[in-house]
This record gives sequence, C-alpha cells and structure tokens, in this order.
Amino acid sequence: MSTTPPFETLLQTEAKEIETLLDRLLSVDVTADEITRPERLRLAMRHGVLNGGKRLRPFLVLQSAALFDAPRASALRVAAALECVHCYSLVHDDLPAMDDDDLRRGQPTVHRAFDEATAILAGDSLLTFAFDVIASPDTALDAAVKVELVLTLSRASGIGGMAGGQMLDLDAERESPDEAGIIRLQAMKTGALIRFATEAGAILAGASDDDRKRLRLFGEKIGLAFQLADDLLDLTADAATLGKATQKDAARGKGTLVALHGEDWARESLTRLVSEADDLLAPYGEKAGILKQAAAFVASRRN
Repeated sequence: MSTTPPFETLLQTEAKEIETLLDRLLSVDVTADEITRPERLRLAMRHGVLNGGKRLRPFLVLQSAALFDAPRASALRVAAALECVHCYSLVHDDLPAMDDDDLRRGQPTVHRAFDEATAILAGDSLLTFAFDVIASPDTALDAAVKVELVLTLSRASGIGGMAGGQMLDLDAERESPDEAGIIRLQAMKTGALIRFATEAGAILAGASDDDRKRLRLFGEKIGLAFQLADDLLDLTADAATLGKATQKDAARGKGTLVALHGEDWARESLTRLVSEADDLLAPYGEKAGILKQAAAFVASRRN
C-alpha cells in the first residue's frame, strides 16, 4: 500500500518547509561581509515573500531533485532561492508602472504596505539574495554545479527570460502580438522560471544532458499549461478566489491564447499539454508520479 500523501497535502507540506527556510534566511540581521541590513527593507522583503502562496516552483525543484536522488538539503536552498526570484518579480509586477495592483495573495502589495521606492529596493534585494543563497558555503554543492545553477537561473530570470518577457508584456499593451508573439511572451515571462524549476533537479544531481533536456521540456509544457490556466482564471474566476484583481488583460486590451481561441480550445490544449508532459517522464516510471500529478494540478487549479 502506498504511503505517499495526497498531492495537495504534499504540496502544502513542502510549502511550509520552504516557508520555514525562507523565514530563517530572511531573519538574519547581517553577515560578516556586510555593514548592516536596513530594517525597513528587510521587513518589505519579508512581506513580499512570507505571504502564503502554493510555492509551486520550489516544489518542482524538490520533486525534480528527488527524481534523480539529489541531496534534499541543497535542493531546499536552491528552491528557496528560486522563490526569492519569483517573489521579486511579483513585487515589481505589482508596481504602478507595471500592473498597478493593490492585492497579492489577498494581502496589500509591497508598494501599498510600504511605498514604491521601498518595493523597488525589496525586489532588487530579493533578486540578488537568491544568488547569495545558491553561492553560499551553506549550500553544500560542488562549485561547478553552483556555477551551472547560477548561470541557468540568471538566463531564466533576465533579458532573455522573465524580465524580457515582462518587456514584451508591456509592449503588448501598445501593439497586440500575434499568436506566435503571445506564446513567446508567455514562455519567457511565466515559463522561464518553471523551466528552471524542473531542470534544476537534474543540474543538482549532475544528471545527463538527455535528462536535463527531458526535464526542461517537461517544464516548458507545464509552463504553457500554467499560463493557459491562469488566463482562464483571469477570465472566469472572481478576485476573492484568486486573491488578486481579475480580467486585467481584457481591460488593457492584451491578447491571450484564450481570447484568440476561446475557452473550449484552451481546455482541450490543457489536456494535450498534460499528456505531452506525462510522456516526457515515461522513462522514469513510477518514480515520476508526483511530477505527473504536478502537471495535472497546474492545468486544473482553481486559484
């Protein structure tokens, strides 16, 4: 009889573990190499990170690492670093110059709880802190593995990844992209960090190039599914359920695949993407069961 807990219970359990680590990492007053960590800035960083959330990206790091039997303690720290990058992006995405949101996960956004300048600095600090966590001696990994993680996360986060995707998203308010443009935008803005999350486990374990490619492609599939599900929720869910404003894309005239093709097409595409994601994990057998459940969860989530 299987002793594996139900998927959402496991997701919640690992979210708490990640949250505990993030709380500890963000509680440090100052390190030996620093002069001071301004309290207001540290509080703003904590507000942007320790406010709930599913912690899906760190979960994917942990589960992809487990697939290859990578050390869990190191995987936890890489997962926490990735969540810092993700939360930085949310802090900046919520700013008046970007999406101008007042709520995030049902709580005031950082620029509302503090101020815009502090929110910008909190995001900047979370981004750089992520690489601090990976490079730290406390992350017990070979130096070459750390370099590969830093390089891969940098590219997923930066001009050719998430930040570049945000630029394309801003451009889309002025000139609506075609279908290929929408897919490219979403693969960068949303998909890049999810791709990193799934590939990171293979990097942590020193897995083969084929394994890395397979896990990266798996991340691409569920990244597309995540955005499709997000677009559906933005169109059909209410703000109370999501913990943030809805129907923002329609209000700004931004094109989405759901707007182009309709809800039925989107739901059929989600089913296809989950099937393709599952096929990529076939060589790993039952050991990939939790990652397969994660793909299904991404496609069917309600908030």
